[in-house]
Amino acid sequence: MALALDTPDGGSGTAATASAVRLDHVSKSFGRPGRQQLVLDDISLDVAPGEFVTLIGASGCGKSTLLNLVAGLDAASAGTITVPGGRPALMFQEHALFPWLTAGRNIELALRLRGLPKAERRPEAERLLSLVRLQGSYDKRVHELSGGMRQRVALARALAQDSRLLLMDEPFAALDAITRDVLHEELTRIWSETGVSVLFVTHNVREAVRLAQRVILLSSRPGRVVHEWQVAIDQPRRIEDAEVSALSVAITERLREEIRRHGQQ
Repeated sequence: MALALDTPDGGSGTAATASAVRLDHVSKSFGRPGRQQLVLDDISLDVAPGEFVTLIGASGCGKSTLLNLVAGLDAASAGTITVPGGRPALMFQEHALFPWLTAGRNIELALRLRGLPKAERRPEAERLLSLVRLQGSYDKRVHELSGGMRQRVALARALAQDSRLLLMDEPFAALDAITRDVLHEELTRIWSETGVSVLFVTHNVREAVRLAQRVILLSSRPGRVVHEWQVAIDQPRRIEDAEVSALSVAITERLREEIRRHGQQ
């Protein structure tokens, strides 16, 4: 398997304009030789620059594994993953903030790893906090922040990596419905303002439709791309909108068919 992390000036301009990430016939197995379990099977997928794509599927279908492969945290067993814009940023379900650092210092850590000069880090951290609507929170400790605020800081830290591809692994799953809805609005706004490409994993079909331009369904294990939907609904959307609801019902029924076909509960 090859994982290509090309820089924009590295002679791959055509690929960079064609996709933010490309997976060509990617498979992943776990276990010892002769006793391997196939988790992802022959996945081919493109995410265009500036596109917002959500991945859905039953538990255990390999959605998070796919994100880990794109992030470079694990290697595929077969196939090729190309990320023309360089290493992507990854946001987890848990905020993963360092509790001994302030909100601003958590963001500055990513800026430091990016190579930003020390004198520029605080102004940039404050700009990113403002982008996620947390002005004045630079000196707040993690324990002083609500769950939604922590996820905003985690999003700002991911954006601090200045990647053109943002990977999000169920980042709002642990939040209450109202906070999640607010963060849907904020993520949509930030995506629109920054032009970043997003590959977003979720179990929540309505969330997938609420956010994405395209929804991709993976089969139960092994994960294969079995269907995709273009979401031709104007933003801003509400999760209770009639069009969002109608498409969510259709996708949910297709997901249920897939689960029944594999005999899962």
